[in-house]
Amino acid sequence: QVQVVESGGGLVQAGGSLRLSCTASGLTGISYTMGWFRQAPGKEREGVSCIDWRGLNTYYADALKGRFTISRDNAKNTLYLQMNSLKPEDTAMYYCAASVPRSCVNRGVGYWGQGTQVTVSS
Repeated sequence: QVQVVESGGGLVQAGGSLRLSCTASGLTGISYTMGWFRQAPGKEREGVSCIDWRGLNTYYADALKGRFTISRDNAKNTLYLQMNSLKPEDTAMYYCAASVPRSCVNRGVGYWGQGTQVTVSS
């Protein structure tokens, strides 16, 4: 049974930082891309950042480049998202995903976490 569990969300002031973590269990013996997606109220879920198994290829949404950094530790089955210089428009539910298409899109994602809320106050 595959489980994807996020942690690290919370309330932060604009300009602050947060680090999200995600642990995926049950995906043994295969290589898989992981990623972070987010969904704000009234908006569609969008790809934030994705990273391949070896960590050599990463994708970032254009608006987030330079502020967010994705990384993974395969020995710990853990994915991270370091978020700096946060803005109120970054407020959303952030979802971790495992077995993600290389294009970092919602369609075709194999496994989703339950989400962790990030709220950025102005």
